[in-house]
Amino acid sequence: MLRIAIIGGSGYTGIELLRLLRGHPKARVVAVTSRRFAGKLLADVFPSLYGLYDGLAFSEPDIGSLAGDIDVAFTAVPHKAAMAIVSELLEAGLRVIDLSADFRLRDQKTYEAWYEPHSAPHLLSHAVYGLTEIYRAKITAARLVANPGCYPTSALLPLIPLLRAGLVDPKDIVIDSKSGASGAGRNPSIGTLFCEVNEAFKAYKIGEHRHTPEIEQELSLAAGTDVVLNFTPHLVPMSRGILTTIYAKPAKAASTSELIEALRVFYQDRPFVRILPQGLFPDVSSVRGSNFCDIGLKIEGRTNRLIIISAIDNLVKGASGQAIQNMNIMHGIPEAAGLDAAPLFP
Repeated sequence: MLRIAIIGGSGYTGIELLRLLRGHPKARVVAVTSRRFAGKLLADVFPSLYGLYDGLAFSEPDIGSLAGDIDVAFTAVPHKAAMAIVSELLEAGLRVIDLSADFRLRDQKTYEAWYEPHSAPHLLSHAVYGLTEIYRAKITAARLVANPGCYPTSALLPLIPLLRAGLVDPKDIVIDSKSGASGAGRNPSIGTLFCEVNEAFKAYKIGEHRHTPEIEQELSLAAGTDVVLNFTPHLVPMSRGILTTIYAKPAKAASTSELIEALRVFYQDRPFVRILPQGLFPDVSSVRGSNFCDIGLKIEGRTNRLIIISAIDNLVKGASGQAIQNMNIMHGIPEAAGLDAAPLFP
């Protein structure tokens, strides 16, 4: 039985890790840290956990005292805070799955251009980007997995196979994404108050969202050439979920059915990517609470434009579920362990 610590467990990704790991057959959460709620029982902070983690309380993030009692650490702390914590965990001999952005970008200069100075650049080359379906072999042996962002997961899973196969023009890609309010995290902010979000729909961080270089990095690797694209995120009045619409140009003559088949073959042994039949398109309500990524596409004949739609739950496949999927692979556990529940519908 793997002994799990969640470092920074009081946010939405923390509660999702706790929810999903509660039913995991090979893992047990033994420690959850939070400076803000240290000493409080989990159920006092998250009433949905009442009776499920009896006696387990939040503790201070003292890595030294935790190291001898755990096998795997999930770090669900803000960007920049993860750098020092991850370094300490690795030095203690633990395997780490980091849900921040601190180790997703391979190039230090790129990270610092979009975020802030990096205090652990020596670890960037050791981190494995945790897009599970793409980097499974590397994840198996990794000590540090950089869990992808939610928006990148929704965009990369449809595009990487098509770019690798030379089916999409890498010079003409536009990504338009809509996310629920939980994507902004649990800390209070005016922009995510009910009265600000309800009956509203807006774009934000236009041309400057920090997930842009992450998407470009992975698509460039898939295409074998530099990819520069437009990415625009939107906030919609729902609690969770991401619907991403991708506009691209086919690189060669191909039909809708041929492109669907290319994706289906690529993901044929990947249990959490569902390629929808021709004429069907994803809906966030069909993946809610699950680790699935649903993908549908169409070539619009009038403009010869490829339109791809993907849907994920931003807190599961976009964060905590994918993190558990990576943990399973790292430890030789069946990939779907703890994640095989059907989506919540309605």
